[in-house]
Amino acid sequence: MAEQAVPTLITSVQRAMRLLEAVSAHENGAPAKQLARETGLPLATAYHLLRTLVHDGYVRKLDDGGFILGDKLQALGTTGRAQALLSRVRPTLGALRDELASAAYLTFYEEGEIRVAEIVDGPGTPRVDLWVGFEDAGHATALGKSVLREMDVEDRKDYLSRHHLADLTPRTITSLPELLRRLETAPMAPAVTDLEEYALGTVCVAVPVYSGDTIGSLGVSLPVNRLSRLQEVRERLLPTASRVTRSLSLTI
Repeated sequence: MAEQAVPTLITSVQRAMRLLEAVSAHENGAPAKQLARETGLPLATAYHLLRTLVHDGYVRKLDDGGFILGDKLQALGTTGRAQALLSRVRPTLGALRDELASAAYLTFYEEGEIRVAEIVDGPGTPRVDLWVGFEDAGHATALGKSVLREMDVEDRKDYLSRHHLADLTPRTITSLPELLRRLETAPMAPAVTDLEEYALGTVCVAVPVYSGDTIGSLGVSLPVNRLSRLQEVRERLLPTASRVTRSLSLTI
C-alpha cells in the first residue's frame, strides 16, 4: 500500500505547485475554473487543492472568488531572499574566521531587536556560549553596541527603553549614562569592543555593516589572552565589513 501511495503523493504535490505557479501569474487573482484550465487539472481536483492551500495560508480567496498568493507564501519568499543574501556572505565570514582564528558573527537590527543572522565557527574556533540571547544583551556585546552606536538618537532611545541593562558579568556596563558615553567615545571607532562584558574569558570586536537601510554588525570573539590583538583585528574587520555591505546591497 505504501509503495502505491508514493506516486499519488508526488502527483498531488506537483499539481499543487502547478496551481501556485498559475495563481502567481495573476496579480489581481483568478477564479478556480480559469486556474484549472491553465493547469490542465480537473475542476474538482483544482477546487480540492485550492481549498487545502487556502486553509494552510499559501493561497488566499478574494471576495470575488479569485485566488491570489497567501501571506505564508509571501513570508517564505522573504525568508528565501534573506537566505540568498546570507549565502553570498558566508564565504567572506568563513575567510575571516580562518584568517583571525576566531568565530565570526553577523547581526541585524530588525523589528526592534538586535538578532544574530549568522555565526561561522569551527572545531578550533568555537562560538561564544550564548547563555543569554543577543536580544537581551545588546548593551553587553560588541555586536549589539556596534548597532546601538549606528542608530539615530530616537531609535537608540526606544531600544534602550525596552531593554534592561542586565548585569551579566562583573564587567557589564549597567549604567545608561556610562553606556551612552562609551558608545560616543569608543577609542577604536567605528569598531566597538566587549571586554568580558558578556562572558568572562572572552573579548569581542565588532564593526557596522548595512543591508540596504538595515543596520547590522560584523564581529569576532577571542579568548581574553589575545586582548593585545584587538587593534590588528579591527584593521581586518573594517575592509571585510565593506565587502559584506556591498554583497548585501546587490539586488537579488
